[in-house]
Amino acid sequence: MPKPYSSSANKPSKPAPAAQVIEELRPGQSIELLKELHILTREGKLNQDTRRKLKQVYHLYQFIEPLLNDAFARNPSPSLADHGAGKSYLGFILYDLFFNVAHRAEKTSGHVYGIETRPELVAKSRELASRLGFARMSFLNLSVQEATASDQLPPVVDIITALHACDTATDDAIAFGLARQARHMVLVPCCQAEVAGVLKKGRVLSLARTPLAELWRHPLHTREFGSQITNVLRCLQLEAHGYDVTVTELVGWEHSMKNELILASRPDQARVATINAARERLTQVLDELGLGELKARFGVA
Repeated sequence: MPKPYSSSANKPSKPAPAAQVIEELRPGQSIELLKELHILTREGKLNQDTRRKLKQVYHLYQFIEPLLNDAFARNPSPSLADHGAGKSYLGFILYDLFFNVAHRAEKTSGHVYGIETRPELVAKSRELASRLGFARMSFLNLSVQEATASDQLPPVVDIITALHACDTATDDAIAFGLARQARHMVLVPCCQAEVAGVLKKGRVLSLARTPLAELWRHPLHTREFGSQITNVLRCLQLEAHGYDVTVTELVGWEHSMKNELILASRPDQARVATINAARERLTQVLDELGLGELKARFGVA
């Protein structure tokens, strides 16, 4: 008995759709990594939101790539420590763009350390690095303070990064960088309450002493001014240790309100006059604002 006729039996099969060519990506970038970081969708595509994320990644990389090149020019096997690494978004992107794309052949040394307190994120990052073949990445389940004294990192760490490190974690990262003689620091501070708390505590005395205390008389102003002055003090602290400091925006303010990028680099020749002037200004600002109890935090003897 003849088989029933099937209208689809003799139809030619459709060719498989060609893989999407994403012009924004750099040749050699890890597609699997970009999916893990949700820069590409699960289907390996870019939509409007993920395209914006990719632009932000490239924008940040433009700041850090020259620092990596400088570190390699000075040290055949430099190191970078990323504090408060979380899912190690930054460390993975730097490793992929710098080692796997820009310098696949010549950059066969150097090491990236992700420092994070949550063990489940450390374990996930280790698994992903192993799966991607990112052999010169290590992930340490440590606080920044623990990392400062840890022998799991080299005595000198060339580059320090700390993105959106909340409250005093940015200060801890600066202390780590100073202790490990970092050549470069890349800091994006996040919410900070310590200075605001001290301002609030001494508000009545400050109002009696100086009209400048009006800058932080209202609670909202106390919080905002405290955050602003914290970053000013951090910059002065870095300058007092001989660093050249640049402050700029990380991305447009429409993307994030916590957007201040502090870049600090230590020149070959320390300028004693500049260092002394920064130390003096740091002390004066702390005294003028009634923040004397924070002198140790900002490295003032």
